[in-house]
Amino acid sequence: MTLVLICALIGAAAGLMGGALGLGGGVVIVPPLIYLFHGRGFDEAIVAQMAVGTSLATIIVTALSSVRAHHQAGYVRWPVAGRLAGGIVVGALIGAVIADRLSGVALTRLFGFFAIVIALQMLLRRPGAAQADGDQPERLPGTGGLAAAGGVIGGVSSLFGIGGGSLTVPFLSWCRLPMQNAVAISAACGLPIALAGSLGFVFTGWGRPELPAWSLGYVYLPAALAIVVTSFPMAKVGARLSHRLPSALLRRIFALFLIAIGLELLL
Repeated sequence: MTLVLICALIGAAAGLMGGALGLGGGVVIVPPLIYLFHGRGFDEAIVAQMAVGTSLATIIVTALSSVRAHHQAGYVRWPVAGRLAGGIVVGALIGAVIADRLSGVALTRLFGFFAIVIALQMLLRRPGAAQADGDQPERLPGTGGLAAAGGVIGGVSSLFGIGGGSLTVPFLSWCRLPMQNAVAISAACGLPIALAGSLGFVFTGWGRPELPAWSLGYVYLPAALAIVVTSFPMAKVGARLSHRLPSALLRRIFALFLIAIGLELLL
């Protein structure tokens, strides 16, 4: 029961930060899950894999809601999303296999490095820097190029348990798509990342004798359910909070928090 309550708090924090800053939940969910699973005495060899797999499972639910909202608004360009999704599925499955092959310590340190990179990106990003220039033509690559980009996005996202927005949106902005389309396509791509990544972590972790009860491969079901239940409503609270507090201040505070967490995981 204690673990479930803590995971509910993690979910609330993930929803709050996601709604306020537009962050994917994995950046918020994975580090505390690593600490929590360590504290519960789970085998150190699989703690990081369980944290990442569980994070990806929670993203499935939030991605469904996000895709629906963006689709209803008419911003999802499905042909582009479809070409990215083919590579994303392959990349996400490969990312799960790589995570399974890495030691728990190595995966933990990799996530610590990734958290610091995301934090620096948040600190250095200038307001409006990601906006596409509407006077310039789009420069989308062909089907092969989009599939290759999707493979990289899917692999990295699956490896670190994130929805891929921190990679997909900058890529589509570089392709000069309008920001509304970039965010909507990124949301649509978050679903295949979460589905393929979760399945990859279920299969690669299947039958591991170190896994605790109520695990589906590397996905720890009690934690995933508790996170989903609280992250959903708190995302709305976070969205309202973003309208009242300076987003730049919130972003800097969270970036500094991520740097601290990243350094702790690296050391």
